[in-house]
Amino acid sequence: MAAASWQAVTALVDQVRRALYDYVRGQDHPVTRDEAADAQGISRSLAAFHLDKLVAARLLQARYEAPADQPRGRGRTPKVYEAAPGCISLTIPERRYDLIGEILAQAVAEDPTDARSAALRLAEQRGVTIGRQAAGRGTVAALLDELGFEPVDHDELVRLRNCPFHQLAVQQTELVCGLNQAFVAGLLDGLGRTELHARLVPTAGACCVQVRPA
Repeated sequence: MAAASWQAVTALVDQVRRALYDYVRGQDHPVTRDEAADAQGISRSLAAFHLDKLVAARLLQARYEAPADQPRGRGRTPKVYEAAPGCISLTIPERRYDLIGEILAQAVAEDPTDARSAALRLAEQRGVTIGRQAAGRGTVAALLDELGFEPVDHDELVRLRNCPFHQLAVQQTELVCGLNQAFVAGLLDGLGRTELHARLVPTAGACCVQVRPA
């Protein structure tokens, strides 16, 4: 399951567009503009506008196709829409349970007798890998933003407003916050930012990690 792009999130904010998207996904056949308009009780032109916006956001795909149950006439072949392959995960603020799930699963597989230590090590390694891949592409705050941490950069201090692993952190605070710190520390290491340090600073309504000068 892939995380939704910002374009997809924006496309689904509109209630009419979201209803059209849900309708098309729920059908077992390609949907015409007329069918979509009738289902939602809106004009054909408005349905066409929103459907094409969903195509632009890569949530739907479109083609021209004559309905199988109707004879081909002389008019223009209608445009039909269907859901794009795959699926998206849309959560606001962003969550990354797939990432922490992979780390925990690998830790248990590698060292079932001390999965906690293995998970901390793997979280740091994953951070290093991502940091190295992103080195030179932007600031620390920009990368943290891509990963869903919603950073706020205040001079030498970067506060993280969102925990991408929030629900797990509520249930297993000490473990998940430790993994979070190890991951961000690895990220800084991979970026070559040795002058910065990931510190545990538990704060209500925010991520437990802050990035400060070492």
